[in-house]
Amino acid sequence: MPNPPPNLSNQSRIDASAKAVANRRARAEVKRKISLGEISIFDAINDPQDAIQKMRVADLLEASPGVGKRRTFLLMSKLGISPTRRIGGLGPNQVRNLRSELLLNKVSLAHGELIVMSGPGGVGKSTITKYLKSHPSIWVSVSATTRQPRPNESHGIDYYFLTDSKFDEMVSKNEFLEWAEFAGNRYGTPKDAVFEQRNLGKHVLLEIEIAGARQVKKVEPSALLVFISPPSWDELVDRLTSRGTDSPERRAARLALAQEEMATASEFDEIIVNERVEEVAQRLLSLASSRRSKEGRS
Repeated sequence: MPNPPPNLSNQSRIDASAKAVANRRARAEVKRKISLGEISIFDAINDPQDAIQKMRVADLLEASPGVGKRRTFLLMSKLGISPTRRIGGLGPNQVRNLRSELLLNKVSLAHGELIVMSGPGGVGKSTITKYLKSHPSIWVSVSATTRQPRPNESHGIDYYFLTDSKFDEMVSKNEFLEWAEFAGNRYGTPKDAVFEQRNLGKHVLLEIEIAGARQVKKVEPSALLVFISPPSWDELVDRLTSRGTDSPERRAARLALAQEEMATASEFDEIIVNERVEEVAQRLLSLASSRRSKEGRS
């Protein structure tokens, strides 16, 4: 005998109904924006809202100009995607194959933006990166290095661990967006992985030093350079001098470097003051989405 439906209170029914209406409106708004070309299919696929992630892939495709119901059926059949598949149930390979097929069918798709985040040491860049790492529309770039992996590090996740000869080869083939030597080891940002993720509609976040940001701007002039600034110089000094293990000489060197780094802020496209990590992350996402929308309309 089937289980009886849950006995909901009047308030629970009202709340559930209101949520269902809000979800329908969110999905309708996404389809409207896709139909008008304001956003692409992959903006929706990367949208973290639960209402959008539960949307059917078929509904998303049908809303896109130049696709329609028949093409949607043919595309999904060819790719082995179930007609009832929800956006949140798509695997990485399915997303990649779907993009390739749409490009073959000459469906206009926006690339993700390249966000280059830099700023003085101690300003909180790593915390911002960690916060954004789980966001579905962001891919945090993985650097290559010639140093040896630490016990808790994995190849392709923390770094691409390369031999000196392999790093030399990639440098000679111009396969890095930027690279530098630090403490006897070399570090670099491989181009291919960045381009692949941007082609999938992901915004790529690079957390790098200022010299590296300058290199990226030369290779990729359209990159969005963002300088993360402290709320005040005094607060940055407190952060940089709070390490009890640093010698007076080391603290002085860190402060001198921070002063040099702060002086480069005018070279960046945007300056964001790190008052709260959540606000900085939202601002970065907003800037990337705004730039992509403008490029799509140009």
